[in-house]
Amino acid sequence: MKVKFWEKKPVTKEPKKKKSFAREWGDAILFAVVAASLIRWATFEAYTIPTPSMEKSLLVGDFLFVSKLHYGPRTPITPLQVPLTHQTIWGTNIPSYSEAIQLKSYRLPGFSEVSNNDVVVFNYPPEDFHPTDLKTNYIKRCIGVAGDSLEIRDMQVYINGKPAKSPEEMQFKYFLSTDTQLNAKFFLDRNIRIDDVVEWQGGYFVDATPAQAEELAANSIIKEAILVRAETGKADPEIFPHKPSVYEWNADNFGPIYIPKEGATVAITPETLPFYEKAILVYEGNENAEVRDGKLFIEGQEVNQYTFKQDYYFMMGDNRHNSLDSRYWGYVPADHIVGKAVMIWMSSNPYGSFLSSIRWNRLFNTID
Repeated sequence: MKVKFWEKKPVTKEPKKKKSFAREWGDAILFAVVAASLIRWATFEAYTIPTPSMEKSLLVGDFLFVSKLHYGPRTPITPLQVPLTHQTIWGTNIPSYSEAIQLKSYRLPGFSEVSNNDVVVFNYPPEDFHPTDLKTNYIKRCIGVAGDSLEIRDMQVYINGKPAKSPEEMQFKYFLSTDTQLNAKFFLDRNIRIDDVVEWQGGYFVDATPAQAEELAANSIIKEAILVRAETGKADPEIFPHKPSVYEWNADNFGPIYIPKEGATVAITPETLPFYEKAILVYEGNENAEVRDGKLFIEGQEVNQYTFKQDYYFMMGDNRHNSLDSRYWGYVPADHIVGKAVMIWMSSNPYGSFLSSIRWNRLFNTID
């Protein structure tokens, strides 16, 4: 006799509910936002050139891909942020982030180091009203790396005593002496930005490459193209380290200075402190550091030497007389480095007509 103690009942599966149209779209958008945020943080990010400080190497209206992979992506300092924003919510002045949580940032490994002549995107160091990772993005050329000694003599940069390689499309300020009234077309036809042209008594100030200046000087309506250069020994109070009574430096004659390197120890004296003060007080994370009567104190003790905790860099624009760069505000800390500019994927000419608004010859050009 067979006895059944229990009998397994067939399980009936309820049909899976189909997602609503709104739910499907919501999931798709959420996935796209998360994926785009990860790509933007860890690999490549798109930037645009808003100012002429890198002309003619990079033009206003160029759209770039900036690689985070080269130097390594940074972990976020400010995690409470609206995805795919930087400082404000699109089209508004409403902050897109909260500083309620601030984390220590780490840099993941990259496959290269910042090198001389790299075109680099970084967070603007003097800005103190945003967290480091949300400071305004700047793009310049790295002229000096950590450990270098840098000097500018009569507009020529010297690194460790040797002349540095100059960008091919480097620009300077020139004065065009002429008796003729020049219109916008004259400058546009010669590839000169009219927004930077300044009419002055007997002529015009323009930003141009040496080759352009030579061509302009050969024009019959231009009497002379005069290079505008600052005199040696004529101090500019806006130039770093902002001590014109001690350092008679200007944008064309500067240094020599030492660019701090992680692990390097420097003497702290009344003469050297102006170079390192901002780095030690702000960028190095020394909470109890202060300067009193021209002396450095850390944890209440006077310090006569200091060992740096990170590398620093010296950045300059290729448009040498129209660039706010390290000559004016000093070093760029390593933790402010965003990435390396690698390619122009689109270029829009702000002066172009409908048919000529795209600079086709610049599309997908690599950046040197």
